[in-house]
Amino acid sequence: MPRQTTFRKAGQTASPWRIVDAEGKVLGRLATEVATALMGKHRPDYTPNVLCGDSVIITNAAKIVLTGRKAEQKTLRKWSGYPGGLRVRNYETLLRDDPTTLVTEAVIRMLPRGRLGRRITRNLRVFAGAEHEHQAQQPTVLKTTLKSKA
Repeated sequence: MPRQTTFRKAGQTASPWRIVDAEGKVLGRLATEVATALMGKHRPDYTPNVLCGDSVIITNAAKIVLTGRKAEQKTLRKWSGYPGGLRVRNYETLLRDDPTTLVTEAVIRMLPRGRLGRRITRNLRVFAGAEHEHQAQQPTVLKTTLKSKA
């Protein structure tokens, strides 16, 4: 007997809160694990067109690790849309000045584009230090397969 595939509708799936400690973790590998959790692809009832992922808190973003020479070679480019409005910053400067932007952009760029992707990004919270303001949500630790590079 064939089984019926279940498709979730909006609001049917509860989204638990997860927390990840980024200390000593490689940026890209952490971003893929977090993006998978945000989209909900780790769940058996994953539906691609419905918001069914978890809310994720990333702490210690300032202690993230970049491998190789990425810190001085890779850049984050933002364009305002106006002539002369291109702003280019390398990852070394970003990690020093605003590590939350570096981690947030890495995760956002692994999410789908469009309305659903923008809605998913609202479930991501990134903090440079170990403290965060979401204790009331009682987050559980997101199990990742990553090892620290420290």
